[in-house]
Amino acid sequence: MFALIDCNNFYASCERNFDPKLVGKPIVVLSNNDGCVIARSEEAKQLGIQMGAPAFQCQEQFDKHGVEIFSANFTLYGDMSRRVMSILSKYSPVQEIYSIDECFLDLNGIDEDLSQYGLKMKKQVDLFTGLPISVGIAPTKTLAKAANRIAKKFPKQTRGVHVIDTDELRLKALKWLDIGDVWGIGRRSAAKLHKNGVYKAIDFIKLPESWVLKNMTIVGLNLQKELKGLPVIEMEREEKHKSISTTRTFETDYHSFDQLKERIVTFTTLCADKLRRQNSLCKRMSLFIKTNIHKETRTQYSKSIDIKLPFPTSSTLELIEFAVEGLTSIFKENLHYKRAGVTLSDFVDADQHQLSLFFNSNPKHEKLMQAVDEINQKYHKNLIRVATTDTQTFKMKQARLSPCYTTNIDDVIKVKIG
Repeated sequence: MFALIDCNNFYASCERNFDPKLVGKPIVVLSNNDGCVIARSEEAKQLGIQMGAPAFQCQEQFDKHGVEIFSANFTLYGDMSRRVMSILSKYSPVQEIYSIDECFLDLNGIDEDLSQYGLKMKKQVDLFTGLPISVGIAPTKTLAKAANRIAKKFPKQTRGVHVIDTDELRLKALKWLDIGDVWGIGRRSAAKLHKNGVYKAIDFIKLPESWVLKNMTIVGLNLQKELKGLPVIEMEREEKHKSISTTRTFETDYHSFDQLKERIVTFTTLCADKLRRQNSLCKRMSLFIKTNIHKETRTQYSKSIDIKLPFPTSSTLELIEFAVEGLTSIFKENLHYKRAGVTLSDFVDADQHQLSLFFNSNPKHEKLMQAVDEINQKYHKNLIRVATTDTQTFKMKQARLSPCYTTNIDDVIKVKIG
C-alpha cells in the first residue's frame, strides 16, 4: 500500500498559520513580482478567483470581498515543507518527496489499521506545524492520488483520510473521478480521451490496452494498470534533482546586454550552488530570454539555446562562461526584455565521474568551489560571489511579503506576558 500526503492549500495555510486573524478569511498568494494568483484558500476558491489570474484584473474582487493578499514567501514555505516532510518520514522507511507540499510513503509492512495510521499522521503534523493535510492510501501510487483527492473533497465524511483497500472502493472511486483529474493525464490526453468517449477514470480502464499503448505510449498504459490496482510505478528513492532551474520575471524591462548578463550570471550561480549541494556535475545547460508580452506595441522576441558542455562540471566559473557565451548568441539589441532563466540538466554523480582524455573541468575549481561554499554557508550566502552577480538576487516586487517567522530571528513572533 502507498500513501499520498498533501498539505491543504499549502501557501495560504502557511500564511494563516502565523496570523490567527486570517482564519475564515479568503487568502491569495501572488507570484513573482506580485503578478498572478498562484495559491488560494478555500474561501478564495469559493469566490471564483481563478488560479493564474493576473492580480490587477482581480483587484476589484479583492477589495469587494476583503481578500487578504500576500507576496510569495518561498523562504517560509520551504522551511515549513521541510518540517512536514521530516515528520512524515518517521511513518515509513521509504519516502518520495513529490513536490513542496506532497509526498508518497511506502506503507508495505505496516501492521496497523491504515485509516487510523493516516489519522495519526494528520494529528501529529497539525500538532507540530499547525498545517492541515489530506491522506490518500491505496494499492498503487495513482490510486493513492485518487484517494487523496477524495479525502480532500469530502473532509467531513473522511476526516481527511481515505483508504482504498477493496475492489468495491476502487471502482467507486473510478466512477467518481474525472479523467482529467487522473494523475499523469494532461490536457491534451484528456481532450483525446474525451473524443473517444472517455470522461471518467472507469471508462479509461475499459479501453483496450493496445489502443492505450498506441495512443498514449507506455506511460498511459502504466496509468491504466495502476488504476486497475496493479502497482507498476515504483517509488523514486533517488532524492537528487534531474534538472535545476532558476527563472524570473524582472521587476522592470531590461534593455542592455549587461543588464541581462548580470541576471543570467546570478541565475547560473544559484543553479551551480544547488548542483554542488547534491554532489552532481552537469553536462547540459539551457537558457532563455523573453520580451514583455504585455506590451503588444513593441517588438516581441523569445529565444532559447541548449548547450552541450564539453565536459561535466559544477564549477560556477565554468558554467558562467558557457552561459555568457549562450546569451551572446541569442541576445538582440533594442528590445525590452522581461523574463529570463537558466536550467542545468543531464547530471552525473561527482564521485563516479570518469575523466576524459581531452576535455575536463579545471581541477583547481573543485577545491575553490568547496572553500567558497563552506565560507558562504558559515557566514553569509553572498559573502563570496562572482563580481558580475547582484546581491539582490531576485529583484522582485514583493509589496505584501509576510515575515520569515521560522528562519529569521528578527521575524520570530514575540509573546508579551502580563
